[in-house]
Amino acid sequence: MSRIGKLPISIPDKCEVKIEANKVQVKGPLGTLFLDIPELITVEIEDKNVLIKRGSDLPTIRSKHGLIRSLINNMVDGVIKGYEKKLELVWPGGKVKMEGDIIKFDINFIKSEVVPPEGITIKVERTKISVSGIDKQKVGEVAAKIRAVRPPEPYKQKGIKYENEVIRKKAGKAKV
Repeated sequence: MSRIGKLPISIPDKCEVKIEANKVQVKGPLGTLFLDIPELITVEIEDKNVLIKRGSDLPTIRSKHGLIRSLINNMVDGVIKGYEKKLELVWPGGKVKMEGDIIKFDINFIKSEVVPPEGITIKVERTKISVSGIDKQKVGEVAAKIRAVRPPEPYKQKGIKYENEVIRKKAGKAKV
């Protein structure tokens, strides 16, 4: 049995979980999320707990057992609390601004923009960027797209980095 897959997920009072055929719907105060369940994996609700069981010991099914449990747990946390990733721009003269829903970058010769998908909100305060939403995967993807505009470089430690990210500084050219 998967160690993660066999753990029950407790359903908070504000959250509602419905199971219909091969779909799980999680509804909470922040929104609603859906997940398709693969064959041979069953999801059941017992006493305010969600249980995930697998119907076979095939390697592909075993690998998805813990994954489905983690995804449903993230959905429950997302509709109750939400997720947020914070980034910061470390670049003298670099600018970040919002125009409607589009975030625009002006970093050196790089002029780029990122359009967030539905359900994701972005806030910009000078050089601080905050990406938030109820879907953990989408929040991570948008944060990664923003970071990819100008990833931090190890020599001068400039670029767009996550808030708590530590960039190890490399030595430059050695003088002989």
